[in-house]
Amino acid sequence: MNSRQITLYHAARSRSSGTVALLEALGADYALQVLDLKAGANLAPAYLAINPMGKVPAIIHEGALVTEQVAIYLYLADLYPEAGLAPPIGDALRGPYLRWMAFYGACFEPAMIDRAMHREAPAQSMSPYNDADTVLQIIEAQLAQGPYLLGETMSAADVLWGNALMWTSQFGLVTPAPATAAYIARMNTLQAFDRSRQIDADLLAA
Repeated sequence: MNSRQITLYHAARSRSSGTVALLEALGADYALQVLDLKAGANLAPAYLAINPMGKVPAIIHEGALVTEQVAIYLYLADLYPEAGLAPPIGDALRGPYLRWMAFYGACFEPAMIDRAMHREAPAQSMSPYNDADTVLQIIEAQLAQGPYLLGETMSAADVLWGNALMWTSQFGLVTPAPATAAYIARMNTLQAFDRSRQIDADLLAA
């Protein structure tokens, strides 16, 4: 039988904290390789050999390296199908699930970077995401239709978006509209996020 143990390269209170929450939500078998970003461990040759971008998260499963946050979430949710966080191929929700995963990486992240850097959005004809306000309006309209991005069905996309919307609102990059605010509050109560926060607190205290 193939092993489903995951090695996660993780830094406390970073984007990889959301991956910890996903692993917890999946009930996954995983081990952490902790990196101290302040000490520059992510830029050391040993880690750059794993991810030349020097970013976390990164995972290894049975010798296969997966980087890029969205790819990691997709991979992990499919690896643990019994958790029910990834609609399978053939399910009517699979397409919408992939849509919101891709929308996160292609639209939300670059829009938030523009906002954080106080940059004007590119011209619409040159931009894959239009502008930050448009991105947030699209998410608000979707969340107004149900408690989760897929309506009544929670998925790994919600762990990704829940984590991102929590931290961007905490840093003042997002002022949540009503449906988005309710969604953030809902996702914030997930036990998986509590566990991720506790793991990070323990790492920072060590």
